[in-house]
Order: sequence, then C-alpha cells, then structure tokens
Amino acid sequence: MFRAVARIFRTPDLRRKIGFTLGIVALFRLGSFIPAPFVDFGNVQACLAPGADGSGSGTAGLYDLVNLFSGGALLQLSIFALGIMPYITASIIVQLLRVVIPHFETLYKEGQAGQSRLTQYTRYLTIALGVLQSTTLITVARSGALFPSNSRAECSQLITDDSWYAVMLMVITMTAGTGLIMWMGELITERGIGNGMSLLIFTSISARFPGSLWSIQESNGLEVFIAVILIGVLIVGAVVFVEQSQRRIPVQYAKRMVGRRTYGGNNTYIPIKVNMAGVVPVIFASSLLYLPALIAQFNQPATGQAPAEWVTWIQTYLTKGDHPLYMLLYFLLIVGFTYFYVAITFNPEEVADNMKKYGGFIPGIRAGRPTAEYLDYVLTRVTLPGSLYLGLIALIPLIALVLVGANTNFPFGGASILIIVGVGLETVKQIDSQLQQRHYEGLLR
Repeated sequence: MFRAVARIFRTPDLRRKIGFTLGIVALFRLGSFIPAPFVDFGNVQACLAPGADGSGSGTAGLYDLVNLFSGGALLQLSIFALGIMPYITASIIVQLLRVVIPHFETLYKEGQAGQSRLTQYTRYLTIALGVLQSTTLITVARSGALFPSNSRAECSQLITDDSWYAVMLMVITMTAGTGLIMWMGELITERGIGNGMSLLIFTSISARFPGSLWSIQESNGLEVFIAVILIGVLIVGAVVFVEQSQRRIPVQYAKRMVGRRTYGGNNTYIPIKVNMAGVVPVIFASSLLYLPALIAQFNQPATGQAPAEWVTWIQTYLTKGDHPLYMLLYFLLIVGFTYFYVAITFNPEEVADNMKKYGGFIPGIRAGRPTAEYLDYVLTRVTLPGSLYLGLIALIPLIALVLVGANTNFPFGGASILIIVGVGLETVKQIDSQLQQRHYEGLLR
C-alpha cells in the first residue's frame, strides 16, 4: 500500500493533478470562513457556540441539510454560505425535466454537444437558485429565525445594515460565491483528479466529522465515543459492501460482417447496482419533510398569542426528527423516491432497443419487448433491498439523536456516509486506473 502511494508522488502528471485538487479544496474551505458583507461575525460565532445554559445552536433545524453540504458555512453566513446545494438542486431539476420536456431528452441523446447544452442550462439554473436561496437565507437571518433554538439577543442581530443596498450586496456576494464554487468544481474535473463537484461535497461533509464526533465524546463520555467509532466502522464496511454490490445480467452479441471485417461475437453484462439511486432519494425526502416545518415557521403568531392547532401539530411531530411518525414518513418517502428516481434514470425499453440494434441479446430471453420486460422485472426486485437499505441508513442519525443526543448530522449515517463512501471509492478507482496506465500496477490489489 505504501509503495503504491509512493508511486503516486513519483508520477509527475498524477502528482500535479492531486496537488491542483488539494489547492482548490483549500481555497474552498478558506472561503467557508470569510463572512459576507454586513454580517456581524462576532454575533454569529456567539450563536454557534454552546452557552452556559446549554442553549448553543450548532444546528439550525430547517437548514441542517444545506449546512451539511456547505461544510458549516451556511450558519456562518460566509461568502460560500450556499455551498454546492444550488448546483445539486439544479442538476436534479434538469435531470427530471428530461422526462417532462422532450427537447431536453433530445439534447441528452445528441451526445457531447447536447449534453454541453444541458450543462449550460444547469449553470443558469444554479445562479437563479443561488439568488433565490441567498435572499431567503438573508431574510431568515434578519428576522432572527436562523437559530430558532437559541434565545440569545445576539441571534436576532446578525446583520449590521438592513438597507436595501446592503441586502442586495449580500445577495450578489453569496450568489457569486455559488458561481465560484461551481467553477472550482469544473476545474477539478478538468485538471484535477475525480469529479470536482463530488469532491467539494466530500470536503464539506468531512470537515464536520471531527466536531460531530467530539460533541458525542463531550456529552456522553469516552465509552460511548469508542462505541460510536466501532459501530461507525461497521456501518462504513456495510455501506461499502452494498455500494459495490450489483446484479450482472449477461449479454451476448452476435457476429456480423461489415465489409471484410467481423464485429461482435463477444460477451458482456449489464450491471444493475443495488443502490442505483445514490443519495438523491435521501435529499428528496429531507427537502419534502422540511416544507411543513418551513411553512409553520413563517406562520408564527404574534407575541402573547397561541399558535394555530396545525402549527402546533407540525412543530410536535414534523420538526425535530425524533418522533416515530417523522421517522416512519421519512423512511416511506425514501423508499418511494428510490423507485421513482430509478424509473426515470434507467429505461429498460431504451436499453432493450439499443441491444437489439447492435445484435445483443440476453441468453434465454427474446430481443425487443421480452428483454425490456425482463430488465424491468430484475430492476424492480433489485431496487427493493436498495430502497430499504437507503431508508435504514438515513434513519441512523435520527436514532443517534434519540440514543446519544447527537445532532441530525451524525457522521456515520444519512447522506453524509453515503456521499463520503461513494466519492471515496470513485476517486480511488480513478487514481488506480491512472496508475495502471503508467506502471501496469494500480493502487489496489
């Protein structure tokens, strides 16, 4: 293993790519601590730090998911406060629009030129979402609702200037930060190693690992801390096992003559992963469950008045995440969104048509419609354990919240562990393939 790592740094091209990637990651983390204009940095840090009464707010309730993907920059109101979340949302929207808008599906099938157009649409939508999300964030910060669990007076005085030009400058700064992060990710993809956007998300989540673990040690003691570490190692092993699991459907291609040359006649397979949806269903379910709490937050009564019954019900059952009803809804939404997302990203009829076009067939299955029905049958059966696995992994932070008092960004569960393991495996594979091109021996054996 150490010899393989030494070969990485002895290879000039690979060493340059890894150095470039680490440099961009360092700039990304630096921007997460630079406050936006007209933000009272001292008051923000006071609200983030736990107080003597234990009322510290390391979490912002509704904004946990966005804060997780921004590496904690959201609650610090930094220039990179929005992080990579607008780009993730834009990418998912453009992908879903392929099902609704035929023009988008046509562009997707046109190859590199069409997908470049889709990428450009994603960039435009990212900037639009950046404007919308930054405006919402600043509005919430001005109202004092960014730290709902903290009663300190400083938490309602995060913005030093409420004038329109100050708010506009903050919106422009945060939106520009989103555009800069998007550009950094594309630079890593082009000149560095691995997928740039994925690595920036990986960096944001990993940056919160030590703090999350140390808070468990401080609140529950060393024994619980060691037990969490051991359980975390088992969870990581299980996630790696499931993420690498796949159902391989054998495919044979008939021989065909083109002029004097023979094509086809080889055997391959269609890999259907157990978790084909990745982390997207977890993001979908979290976002959907945040909507009722967000609506209830903006319908708070005036001082001295009792809230409406439906507001009280939402605050009781759909806000904290430690209620059995919330957990059940969360689990069912993830299972449903997994089937939905897999259905729109893997089209059995399209795969069957491409196989028939190039003379491929599954042994024992007729080409055409029977092949599509067989692929749909296998996909449905494989997606069931995948959806249950995603639901259980997503419930781990909520269970940890009840058992050990961890926050909902518990590192060994939910979207965080799925992204870290997935991005880590993909990056190691890319480094391994580049080593094999130069030394005939990769990083892994």
